[in-house]
Amino acid sequence: MMFLEILIAILLGCVMGVITGLTPGLHINLVALVLFSISPFLLGYTNIIAVASFIIAMSITHTFTDFISATYLGAPADDTALAVLPAHRMLLEGMGHEAVKLTVIGSLLCLILTIILSPLLIIAVPLIFEYLKDYVAWLLLAIVIFMILREENMNKRFWALAVVGLSGILGLVVFSMPNLKDPLLPMLSGLFGVSVLFLSLTQKTVLPIQRTTEMIKVKMTNVAKALGSGVFSGSLVSIFPGLGPAQAAVVAGQIVGKIDVFSYLILVGGINTVSMIMSLITLFTIEKARNGSIIVVQQLLQHIDIHMLILFLAVALIAGGIATFLTLYISKVFSSIMNKFNYSILSVLIIVFVTFMVMYFSGFVGLIILAVATSIGLIPNIAEVSRSNSMACLLIPIILLNVL
Repeated sequence: MMFLEILIAILLGCVMGVITGLTPGLHINLVALVLFSISPFLLGYTNIIAVASFIIAMSITHTFTDFISATYLGAPADDTALAVLPAHRMLLEGMGHEAVKLTVIGSLLCLILTIILSPLLIIAVPLIFEYLKDYVAWLLLAIVIFMILREENMNKRFWALAVVGLSGILGLVVFSMPNLKDPLLPMLSGLFGVSVLFLSLTQKTVLPIQRTTEMIKVKMTNVAKALGSGVFSGSLVSIFPGLGPAQAAVVAGQIVGKIDVFSYLILVGGINTVSMIMSLITLFTIEKARNGSIIVVQQLLQHIDIHMLILFLAVALIAGGIATFLTLYISKVFSSIMNKFNYSILSVLIIVFVTFMVMYFSGFVGLIILAVATSIGLIPNIAEVSRSNSMACLLIPIILLNVL
């Protein structure tokens, strides 16, 4: 009976993970909090392990499916922001489905690799946390400086510094607003989503026929680099407070060096899933949950032992397998739908949709943030500097929070 309840919980969690992944602004943390609030009612019909399994399955599935909205709608969350530009570029080449497929490959392989390495990670996490916990801010500061200096010449470095400064100030202002709901939605949608769509409109981009072929070829050495960097940087997210998948993507991008777009999407896809798995391992080893949905699991169970950890890793693996098939199927559906739309009209509709979502979740202030973020988001393309400099909106607040 217990096995059946957990299996049903996994299946329902995967369905909810698809819904949260496809809906910009609907976060798994919100669903997990709602579940926690009604848990006394739910426990009258099921057990606490099944509820926790539902949350874990939903969270894992979300890390697979949220790249669909990032690719086809240009609506990034904090964990997909850096994937938007390369995925959008592939969409404009008729390879939107292939872009999603690459993130799925990264998610699934990194999930398997992290579970295989979990015995080693259980030993390593407490040691890493103890030795490096006081140096996170300096590591991030070094990365920000390197992001600026890696530009080709002084002119581009100036504009990179300008993007970093403006994005950092925007992040500081946004995070200082105590009553602003879902601050990341307007900020990241402007920097990485709406700004890209505006540029497509000004350039009168025509969306080619989307294909679902098997044309992707990635060197195994680049795949290995992407997976290794994904596991390493995704692990940092769960070990250190304040770091998120977006910051981890910046770290990984600097570590792995220059790799092709295909490999980069594998890398970014894997980070989100790794950080979710690592949240379970850090909850077991150092009793700290670094992820909102896993914090709810911690509140439900108070403590997890090795048997629970093994069960939850199995739940994550099953959910990952199901999420792989669901994400690829839904991506094919999106890909076929995209073929039937005029891209300029579609871009306008997406901008209107994102604006409505921002208004609904973040109110009028959110619209102002969206407008400012979109203006900043246009600079990297005009100045021909890396759009990853805009991630300073998340990096600078964390650096100052840890240093001051």
